[in-house]
Amino acid sequence: MPFEPSSRSRVEPFIAMEVLAAAVERERQGHRVVRMEVGQPGAPAPRPVIAAAEAALRSGRLGYTEAMGIRPLREAIAAHYARTYGVAVAPERIAVTAGSSGAFTLAFLAAFDVGARVALPTPGYPAYRNLLGALGLEAVEIETTAATRWTLTPDMIRAAHAVRPLHGILIASPANPTGTMYTPEALQALIEVADELGLWFISDEIYHGLVFAGEQRTALSFSPRAIVVNSFSKYYCMTGWRIGWMVLPEVLVRPVDRLAQNLTLSNNEISQRAAVAAFDPASTLELDAVKASYAVNRALLLDRLPRIGFDELLPVDGAFYVYASVKRFSNDSLDFSRRMLVEAGVAATPGPDFDGARGHGFMRFSFAGTEADVAEAVERIGGWLGRGSS
Repeated sequence: MPFEPSSRSRVEPFIAMEVLAAAVERERQGHRVVRMEVGQPGAPAPRPVIAAAEAALRSGRLGYTEAMGIRPLREAIAAHYARTYGVAVAPERIAVTAGSSGAFTLAFLAAFDVGARVALPTPGYPAYRNLLGALGLEAVEIETTAATRWTLTPDMIRAAHAVRPLHGILIASPANPTGTMYTPEALQALIEVADELGLWFISDEIYHGLVFAGEQRTALSFSPRAIVVNSFSKYYCMTGWRIGWMVLPEVLVRPVDRLAQNLTLSNNEISQRAAVAAFDPASTLELDAVKASYAVNRALLLDRLPRIGFDELLPVDGAFYVYASVKRFSNDSLDFSRRMLVEAGVAATPGPDFDGARGHGFMRFSFAGTEADVAEAVERIGGWLGRGSS
């Protein structure tokens, strides 16, 4: 019998990361590339975070921590929920994770048995379905449209559940790649249908803090049974620190603790100690200035992309992406992305990463970089397409 990879390893690639690799290779060859392919803040971590990391290094020994995270960080996260949302969360219900990615692995393992079916909207973040598949779970992708502002509704969930029972719902608000948000009323209605049908509700809130239109509410405002995932990667500008968290219902605290003990032992101590400082008022001042720069970039793209032919844009309530139709130029956004990188020097992510059925007509542009880079990208794309942006 030949040695072969497992069937669970046959997940689809994360195309954004493949575009990133291609962009890095172009840069290595000496080409200028404007980077809009990944959701990575262009700003560094706040100065108090860096100072805390330096202090941790100078302190000497760094070692294993509690599997669920150091107590000061869990307390700081609990205080954040009280301060930001008016929601009381016990530190014991918080698990510190290796970014949101580590949180999803733990949540899926703790909440679902093999074969469980989890509903999620499309377009949506590809790692959800890929990770579910690798763990022997089924991603039930439900197409959303402009009619519901690209969000799931209780009727959609009831209809899918009636065809074949679901076991969970996973949503993000603000969403990746669309940037759209659930209104508080829509979020509450979806949580209520999850409770009605006995489904786990997982809320990805990684883009909280980066909201430009609408009201930001945590799922914990409506149910203590929600599983809430967040991270220091986006608003807090700490992607490479690989640190995130999860708020769990009581019944999942001990299962996640056991899983974390065996899967990772603990998360790295230096990132945990540094992350406590992300909640300092001085950090917030820096981060709000970064958010203000995103607002400028968002306005620039919403103004200029239609001028160069990207005249179908999804709402950008939050996060730092514009999901735009390229159907005026191509029916193959994978090819469009490759040509745009080589011929225009702009890296962006093609839609099939987020929507296998309709994504061939869309691209996702991240505006997490500098204003100068975003403006240059539009000029480059406009010139490449033979359309001015001014």
